[in-house]
Amino acid sequence: PHVTPDGFRRLALSLPEAVEGAHMGHPDFRVGGKIFATLGSPDASHGMVKLKPDQQALFMQVAPDAFMPAKGGWGRAGSTLVVLKRAKVATLRDAMLAAWRNAAPRRLAETLD
Repeated sequence: PHVTPDGFRRLALSLPEAVEGAHMGHPDFRVGGKIFATLGSPDASHGMVKLKPDQQALFMQVAPDAFMPAKGGWGRAGSTLVVLKRAKVATLRDAMLAAWRNAAPRRLAETLD
């Protein structure tokens, strides 16, 4: 199955201590006060997961039609756009978990090891 905006939101909020907020006019998802994902940027058909560059490269290799770097320095730093209709739920779940772990406080990230 492929991802919808509601499915993206559910995945993000299913992670421990994840909360929804807003950033620059679109929903964001945070853990420990740090953003790990956003929805609706650059438009409603996209999400973003905040990966490390090596993680970004892996997901782009696994699903090049679904994952791509954001523009400019944000993308080079690992911000990865997700084309929702092209992303498979299982692959996005793995990317979302990686982004969550990158942002989560260590004590929390270790609870999912």
